Amino acid sequence: MKKAYPEAKVFASHLPEITIAQKNPDTVTEANDLNGTDVGIVRGEVGVAENGCVWIPQTMKEKAVLFISEYLVIFLEKEKIVNNMHEAYARIEMDPKYNFGTFISGPSKTADIEQALVMGAQAARGVTVILL
Repeated sequence: MKKAYPEAKVFASHLPEITIAQKNPDTVTEANDLNGTDVGIVRGEVGVAENGCVWIPQTMKEKAVLFISEYLVIFLEKEKIVNNMHEAYARIEMDPKYNFGTFISGPSKTADIEQALVMGAQAARGVTVILL
């Protein structure tokens, strides 16, 4: 992960296999403690082939890591890729503990501010999906 993001100083993840994370969304006191995260690393549950989005259920205490990280890395098992959104919705299961999830489909960008394209305005500047 450090080779892929050599400039990154702060990694955040609640996944036990990610040993480089300095911040854990399960153990921070509040969402604001995740501010300054360069790379957030999470697990996706359903990938959609037709539009490249990934369903990420909230499985951590603070979901802000999904939106506050400069870059987001999503681990996704190949077997969890479906053809379209109809198939994806049929597979979604909500965790009753958190009852939140989101589809993420790429880097955030907007041209609302003075008609200039801005990357990372509402979420990550870059999203990488790693197929397992």
